[in-house]
Amino acid sequence: MRTAHPVFFTRRQLILAGAAPLIAGCGGLQLLPTPMQPQLYVLRPNIVPASGAPVSWRLSVGTPDASASLDTERIALSRSATTMDYFANAAWPDRLPAILQRLLIQTFDASGRIIAVDRDTTGIENDYLLQTEIRDFEARYGDPAAAPQIFISIQAKLARMPQREIIASLNVRQQAQVSENMLDAIVIAFNQATAAAIAQIADWTLKAPPA
Repeated sequence: MRTAHPVFFTRRQLILAGAAPLIAGCGGLQLLPTPMQPQLYVLRPNIVPASGAPVSWRLSVGTPDASASLDTERIALSRSATTMDYFANAAWPDRLPAILQRLLIQTFDASGRIIAVDRDTTGIENDYLLQTEIRDFEARYGDPAAAPQIFISIQAKLARMPQREIIASLNVRQQAQVSENMLDAIVIAFNQATAAAIAQIADWTLKAPPA
């Protein structure tokens, strides 16, 4: 069991650590030590698709938009309203938008309520397009020594194809309190909040188009 508190890196520290430049020494050029490979943590939320009537249309799911600070494998944290940092030596296994796109598609598939669902990049012309924007996906600290809260905010828009006419929009906000200030517990809370957010978006999407 992990007992150490999470270690934080700022974005500047991560950039400097990853650069690994050559250093000139008395005995010639020396390489800095290779930076430690981050521990990968998985987003594997237990998403229970909402039951409901099946729909007779097909859906494309676009890759979620995200700011540069969230379009990354790094696990984000915030210790004030004006800063964004990352947990040291910890990462998701893929960029966050790609992970959330896969989770959305898997949730629609698991619902059994839709004829077909694909990525927007497949070239298949479906009836509707789900577009999302990740606005918050971070652990927020009120006290650096206390357990943080997970904050997730995603905007979803449903567009009718091929016109790409927006017919409905939804703002999703989910929170989860972390049980203790350790990365394992933080990732568990990320999974809880993610499950609630993805389930809410999927259920809304399947009900949004007019009959």
